Amino acid sequence: MTITATPTDSPPSPPPPPVTAKSANRPGDKIFSGLSRGSGILLLVVMASIAIFLTVRAAAALTQNEGNFFTTFDWDPAANPPVFGIAVLLYGTVVSSVIAMVIAVPIAVGIALFISHYAPRKLAAPLAYVVDLLAAVPSIIYGIWGALVLVPYLDGLNSWLDTFLGWTIVFEKTEVGAARNLFTVGILLAIMILPIVTSVSREVFLQVPKMNEEAALALGATRWEVIRMSVLPFGRSGVISASMLGLGRALGETMAVATVLSPNFLLSFHLLDAGGGTFAQNIAAKFDEADDLGRDALIASGLVLFVLTLIVNGAARLIIARRKEYSGANA
Repeated sequence: MTITATPTDSPPSPPPPPVTAKSANRPGDKIFSGLSRGSGILLLVVMASIAIFLTVRAAAALTQNEGNFFTTFDWDPAANPPVFGIAVLLYGTVVSSVIAMVIAVPIAVGIALFISHYAPRKLAAPLAYVVDLLAAVPSIIYGIWGALVLVPYLDGLNSWLDTFLGWTIVFEKTEVGAARNLFTVGILLAIMILPIVTSVSREVFLQVPKMNEEAALALGATRWEVIRMSVLPFGRSGVISASMLGLGRALGETMAVATVLSPNFLLSFHLLDAGGGTFAQNIAAKFDEADDLGRDALIASGLVLFVLTLIVNGAARLIIARRKEYSGANA
């Protein structure tokens, strides 16, 4: 008689030990918790200090301004009485940044998808390295390249836009001259923020759970359908965050804009006409030659840029928080 052993169920693994007060109060945990809390508090203190400094110096200038700071087109703090306003600067900053975002974000998302889901590994790694390397190029190098290369080569594009889209008024060219305008600045800013948006978006797309993609492929989805149904919903919040990072650089870019733009204080809806101005460019151009009141006026414009950046980033956080489908965890 042969006796065979019947398999028995293996005993369940013991549960992990509960977290006790002793383990929760280890010196390393206390140090890490204190450093983390201190870093957050330090960040808030720095932001508050910057806001207080800008507010105090701005108030000193605004009390002497004879014009409306938000609607005046002139900038002459040295006049008697002093008159200065940010209408042209606000318009130029917003318009150039919007042009940059409209051009850069779709291209950056496409590059990120190509690197993460289409390109062979031997091509994806060098391409990703080149894109990351573009983010390290100094702003002044972009500015010199824009002034010497981009501006001359955009004359033909400006003429084409004026010929075929001049009826829109926006692309109507009413002056003869080099392409030192807000449209050129927007294209240059798009090139500058492209590597930032691409790098962040690429890393987000690479974090998509493989099970989601494999499940879609198993159901017969094409590669584009996998990207549309699995990758883009998962990475939407990351793309928004990447876009806000790029927008932050576009709003505050200084040297590249100052090198390319031919500034003036004429508000024009003709984007192909030379002129315009931005907050950062105006501060960089006038700070050295300004007197005490002029510097306080420039600081007042910097306060507006500071608040504008906070509003943009806060709006992005609200969009992500209020739309649950933007969360990758819900993809």
